[in-house]
Amino acid sequence: MDYRSETRTVQTARAEASDFLRTRRDRITPDQAGIIGGGRRRVPGLRREEVAMLTGVSVEYYARIERGDLAGVSTKVMDALALALQLNSAEYDHLSDLARAVDAPSLQRRRNLAQEPEIAVLQRFLDAVTGAPMWVRDRRLDFVAANDLGRALYASMLGDPECQGNAARFMFLSPDARTFFPDWERNADNIVATLRTYAGQNPEDMKLAALIDELNSRSEAFQQRWTKHNVRHHHTGTKRINHPEVGELEFHYRALVFPENPEWHVFAYTVDARSATEERVKLLSRRSVAGDTESAGDAEDIGMMA
Repeated sequence: MDYRSETRTVQTARAEASDFLRTRRDRITPDQAGIIGGGRRRVPGLRREEVAMLTGVSVEYYARIERGDLAGVSTKVMDALALALQLNSAEYDHLSDLARAVDAPSLQRRRNLAQEPEIAVLQRFLDAVTGAPMWVRDRRLDFVAANDLGRALYASMLGDPECQGNAARFMFLSPDARTFFPDWERNADNIVATLRTYAGQNPEDMKLAALIDELNSRSEAFQQRWTKHNVRHHHTGTKRINHPEVGELEFHYRALVFPENPEWHVFAYTVDARSATEERVKLLSRRSVAGDTESAGDAEDIGMMA
């Protein structure tokens, strides 16, 4: 990273930290913070002097922190600030990532320098799993690889030429996304919060920044969510999908990181035993193996599963 790029990274991290701290302060009421009284307020949330008091620092020092100048802020102060602003673990990690970018961008985690495992090796690992969808994406939410069921499950996204195999583009730019994801609002919230987290971890990633700029300019729904500065850890959860071939599916998923390449995240989907989803996933598997040449009897099977 050259000097000008490093300067831009610091400036971006400072601006992000400033906006993030302000939105966290604005969301907490005096009652939630245990502050009695406080007089009339022109805006919701805590005043800067109240956050300073709760953190145990001077008003001037907190004002400096909220301007995004996190250089040299101790772990003790960061922990106290996290308690004052009632940050969850994802939010605390996000603020810590921004502090590292401001303090020493040259020491940022260079995930792009990680040795990528061979795609062929990765693909053999995925193909060994035949009873559940598995797929891999990177921190820009670009599709990397999948087993047969994973490709069949996300065929709508992978087949959309505008989305280019990118989950965020599909979510916000494809007209099919709101039908494909019955819980579109929640899924959209989660994708933006995930991208915000990755952006804090990797402020030097220009491709990620370009994707975020594109979505901000092309999607009002994305833009509205981006300004909220929400972040999240994406480890486990449930996912509902309305598949165009086999109907509604409900999965439990777990996300894992490859030690060899922290940019890559593998998602393993499981289903409840003896559920309609289990039967529909078996049907989807048969369709993917048969190359979409199923008999008319499968169409009747879908109706029986409803």
